[in-house]
Amino acid sequence: MESKEIVGIDSEIASLEKPESDSFPGEEILCCENPKIIEWEEMQQELARLCSLSSALTKANERKESLSQKLRSVIEVRQKYLQQSNELDNMRQKLEARKLAMGEMAMQMRETKEDVKCKKEQLANSLRSLLVAGKRVCAAHEQLQEANKLVIGKMGHGNAKSLQTMLRMRQQHMISQVNSLYPVKSSNENASKENFDKPSAGDQEQSSLPDMTRSPTVSSLTILGQQLTAFPLKKTSFFSDKKEIQRSSIVLGYVAHVVLLVASYLDVPLRYPLRLGGSRSHICDYAPSTETVTSDLIVSPVVGASAKPAEFPLFLEGQDSTRAAYAIFLLNKDLEQLLNFFGAESLGPRNILANLKELMRIIQSPEFLDN
Repeated sequence: MESKEIVGIDSEIASLEKPESDSFPGEEILCCENPKIIEWEEMQQELARLCSLSSALTKANERKESLSQKLRSVIEVRQKYLQQSNELDNMRQKLEARKLAMGEMAMQMRETKEDVKCKKEQLANSLRSLLVAGKRVCAAHEQLQEANKLVIGKMGHGNAKSLQTMLRMRQQHMISQVNSLYPVKSSNENASKENFDKPSAGDQEQSSLPDMTRSPTVSSLTILGQQLTAFPLKKTSFFSDKKEIQRSSIVLGYVAHVVLLVASYLDVPLRYPLRLGGSRSHICDYAPSTETVTSDLIVSPVVGASAKPAEFPLFLEGQDSTRAAYAIFLLNKDLEQLLNFFGAESLGPRNILANLKELMRIIQSPEFLDN
C-alpha cells in the first residue's frame, strides 16, 4: 500500500510541474516586449479568466503543499521502514546466533544426559556394593557381639585369665619343687646352715657365725652342695684330680636335669636338646662343626653340611676337653634361652650356676604370675 501511495504522489507532482500548452494571457502580455492591447469590451473576460487562473493556481499550490506533506510523511515512513528492516536484519542475525547457541546447548545437554546415565549406573553399582558391604558389616557386628558375649561369659577372657594365672601358679609350684630338689646356694649359706645345725654355746657360737650380709661370689655357688670348679681349656684334661672331674660331671648332670624339667614345665622347646644320663648326660647340636676360642673358653659353632645333630658330652672323664667345653657352652646357651624367655639377660658363658639361680629367682618372684 505504501509503495502505491508513493507512486501516486510522484505522478501528481509530475503533473503539477508539467507546463500547460496554453499560456496565460497576462503572461503573454508580460513576457512580450510588445504588450497586447485588449479592447475594453474584452477586458471583463480577461479579468474573469485571470481570476479563474489565480484561483486554480492557489488550489494547485494548496495541493502541492498537501502533497509535499504526504511526501514527507512517506519519507518518514520509508525511513522507519528502513530502520525496522535493519532492526529485523539484526534480530535475524541474533536469532541465527541463538539458534547456533541452542544447537550447541542441545549437544551439551545430550552429552550431559549420557554422563548422567553413566553416573547413575555407577551409583547403582556403588549402592549395590554398599548394600553388600552393609550386610557384611551387620554380620560382622553380630559376630562381634557373639564374641563379646563369649568373652564376657563364663568361658570368656576372665576365665582365660584365671586359667592362665592358675597355670602360672602350677608352673611356679612345680619349678619350686625342682628348686627344692636341686637348690642352688652359696657356700656361705651352706656353712651357716651347718653352724645352725650345731648345738648353741652362747657368745662363742655367735662369734663363729659367718656374715650373711656378704653377697656370694659366682665361684662359691653350689647345687646340692656340689660346686662346679672353674677350669681352663686345655688339650690334655680339665682337672688333675679325678674326684673333681666326677664332681663336675655330677653338677652338670644336675643342671641338665633342672634345665630339661623347667623347659618342659614352661613349654619352651630348647634350642639344644638334652639327653639325660645322670653324670653321663649329653647335649645335641644341629651344627656339629665347631671352632674353639681358647682365650675366653667360648666355642662358636659353625654350621655343618649334615643336618643330623651331633652329641657332645657333659662330662670330662675320658673325653676330649674341647668337646666337653663346647657341651658346657651349649648348656649355658639353653639357660640363656630360658632367661630371654622372661626378658632377662645371661650373666656370662662361665656362670652356669649363677644363671640357674637367677632363673629360679625370676620364676619364684610375684611378677611371674603376671606374665
